[in-house]
Amino acid sequence: MGAALVAAGSASATRECNGFQVCVPVAGPWVLTPGRTETQWQLSCPQRFVVGGLDAELTTRALDLVFRATLGSPVNPGISTSTAAVFLGRLVAGSDAAASFRPHIGCIPATGGGQRVPTALRKVYPPGKPTVVRASMLAVRAGATRRVTRVCRAGERLVTASSAIGFYTEQAPSRALAGAVQVTRTTAGGRVAVTIQGGAALSAVHAVVQLDLLCAGGG
Repeated sequence: MGAALVAAGSASATRECNGFQVCVPVAGPWVLTPGRTETQWQLSCPQRFVVGGLDAELTTRALDLVFRATLGSPVNPGISTSTAAVFLGRLVAGSDAAASFRPHIGCIPATGGGQRVPTALRKVYPPGKPTVVRASMLAVRAGATRRVTRVCRAGERLVTASSAIGFYTEQAPSRALAGAVQVTRTTAGGRVAVTIQGGAALSAVHAVVQLDLLCAGGG
């Protein structure tokens, strides 16, 4: 969801498919990461594929970028990763309103991951997946205001929420473009509401807001 499939030859600057004979490269948008607060972006593979490799492009070396992995052994696609990868970025030095990263994932055919060996001790559990990210992609339109509300699925509980702005452009966004999207977010009673305002600079640009709900209790 929210991903752009690219031909193998068009991702020559990145290495998300290195070492795989069969791999589908997927490029995300340029994700604004202007401050010290962590910004997250989820990028998904096509159906029946899992994340086998990751890479990214950064507009500044001051961006610290990692991804969320699942504990398990061996460290492998389908065990450490799943059908999507969550990138976590943070600007750790300086000030840049247009600081951004473009995530890339290399997707390989899903073959099923290994199983963890259960512990023999009571009241001790192996790491699992108590939470899930419910991501919504919200289009931004020039000169328009959009209001959206999202909740976790039935039986789930909202832990926290975050939002990030992405631009599907070949080049990283300028400061003017970065300032053309304004997002406000409120949370109350397990419901997350966002208001998105798009400026005139977006008239020829595909911009999106990804709203992520971290939900627990569904599994």
